[in-house]
Amino acid sequence: MGASGFLGSHVTRQLVARGEDVRVLLRTSSDTRGIDDLTVQRHYGGLFDDEALRTAMTGCDAVYYCVVDARMWVRDPATLFATNVEGLRHVLDAALDTGVDRFIFTSTAGTLAAPNGRPITEDDPADWDGGGPYIESRRAAEDLVLHYARERGLHSVALCISTTYGPGDWQPTPHGGALAMVAAGKLPFYFGYSQEVVGIEDAARAMLLAGEHGRSGERYIISDRFMSSQEVHRVAAEAGGVRVPRVGIPMPVLHAGARLNDVASGLLRRDLKFAAVGMRIVENMGPLDHSKATRELGWTPEPTEESIRRAVRFYAAKR
Repeated sequence: MGASGFLGSHVTRQLVARGEDVRVLLRTSSDTRGIDDLTVQRHYGGLFDDEALRTAMTGCDAVYYCVVDARMWVRDPATLFATNVEGLRHVLDAALDTGVDRFIFTSTAGTLAAPNGRPITEDDPADWDGGGPYIESRRAAEDLVLHYARERGLHSVALCISTTYGPGDWQPTPHGGALAMVAAGKLPFYFGYSQEVVGIEDAARAMLLAGEHGRSGERYIISDRFMSSQEVHRVAAEAGGVRVPRVGIPMPVLHAGARLNDVASGLLRRDLKFAAVGMRIVENMGPLDHSKATRELGWTPEPTEESIRRAVRFYAAKR
């Protein structure tokens, strides 16, 4: 599910490459360029279409759930909770009804703890300050999946995946769009923050490994390392053969711009992407410890720099 998205398309691609019989559930409006070259069974329906969900899942061994509304900037939080929580509940019920053996859920690093002076693990309690409705909905979604594992007997695993880079970002994601601009020489600066990053193909591989080895009711951090925006932009610029950005925009300036964005959003009654809540989310990001995924899933990521270079080649081919 979510096979037309950035992560979902890579999960689908790796399952097909492994020789699995794969079904995908799509909306009729889905942009399927990421999977159009793959031989898969296509089903159509939405998260609240219980009949379509049960039809798509009947006879399946595993569900890889890569659906998320990541629009942290939306003014109406009800839309986030509708997709990220209530739609997910319908999917989990359908998985129980059809006897699915394993449910692999795409969660986020936003459900983890804030920085505390050492790399964060899955056991640290979530204590983010000011993550907004997006983070609240994602926490509620992860809690729901783990509840179905512990109380209702659905074998479920949650993967807390950090910021992903790599090829196949067709739409693209906001951070992928910024990377494409840097590689094309159209974004001559970097941002004054750092965040955890991982290659998209490594994140997809972790999903498959979780389907094989993940313990039910557990969550796993899927991230390579803590990387500054300056370093991300440097790698992208060098891969694109353009001048490396030398000017950084410090966090106070970013905060000011984001607050102006929110004022404009209110006046115009429109959702504008550069929201203040995004800056607060970035500030809550700290180094993560992925050793549990290595130990239990057998997952070891490659350096994200390689994924950034592949992303640059992908964006260049699209131009």
